[in-house]
Amino acid sequence: MITQKGQSIEDKSMEIIDSEIGSHSYSPEEWIIVKRIIHSTADFDFARENKIIFHKDAIQSAIDALQKGCNIIVDVNAVIGGFNKDNLKRFGNQIICNISDPLVIEEARKSNKTRAQTSMRLAAKQMDNGIVAIGNAPTALIEVIQMIKEGITSPALVIGIPVGFVCAVESKDELRTINVPYITNLGRKGGSPCASAIVNALFKILIAKSKSA
Repeated sequence: MITQKGQSIEDKSMEIIDSEIGSHSYSPEEWIIVKRIIHSTADFDFARENKIIFHKDAIQSAIDALQKGCNIIVDVNAVIGGFNKDNLKRFGNQIICNISDPLVIEEARKSNKTRAQTSMRLAAKQMDNGIVAIGNAPTALIEVIQMIKEGITSPALVIGIPVGFVCAVESKDELRTINVPYITNLGRKGGSPCASAIVNALFKILIAKSKSA
């Protein structure tokens, strides 16, 4: 639960972001998400050079799923650390991260794949109608895309915003070619704080809609 002092600091930060960015092409709901990413990273490139890209159904599909208590599958534990836990409790969403599962470690060794890839494959059924949030491992995003193409899973939203130099850009480019709701960005930047920020912003939109209903 955020304190009054904490909320005032956050509000001031959001005012600064609005002021420094000025005019932009994002919709009001998209801007809530982009602004949250900038707030989490202090990196204004996410509204410019490394801008956030939204599938046309991304936000609506995500908030519908969150409201129903969908699973949220993540690539690394660092993503979980950035989540607002009160929101998860409120809607009953289950967090799934298999990266440290002994079965994943053993299978990754046998198949010569990364643990991130193997952990996504293990969670294929759990990510049906759920949200996949990948902030660290491009190989995890590539695996999810492959599973979607194989028809073995159908997430409500794929957040694909891995950071890095090897396959990060390529995995995001590939994500934008599939017919599943996604939120991603251009370029090498990204990271677990970005993935967490997107989920938190989606909850913020959901709660605002619930209050106005």
